[in-house]
Amino acid sequence: MNTECCSFFKAVADPNRVKIMMLLLKRKEMTVSEICAKFAMKQPSISHHLGILKNAKIVESRKEGKEVFYKLSSCCVADSCRDFMKTFAEAGE
Repeated sequence: MNTECCSFFKAVADPNRVKIMMLLLKRKEMTVSEICAKFAMKQPSISHHLGILKNAKIVESRKEGKEVFYKLSSCCVADSCRDFMKTFAEAGE
């Protein structure tokens, strides 16, 4: 199993990160402040979770002035799940 697939599953093992992913799926793109408004967490905690998701290539970011906008990388989610299933299919052969 490749390391990107493992990174994906480690990142989505936290319920707060899954909630962030669901928000981004619904809203398409959000700033840290917008995400913080939906949680009972402070901005540094949200930024930490976003950093983990970004390192796992689950979210992408773009900067516009002082704001950083985050969006879900849907191809990463699909690729990681496909790679995971492929690993099990190959192991069963």
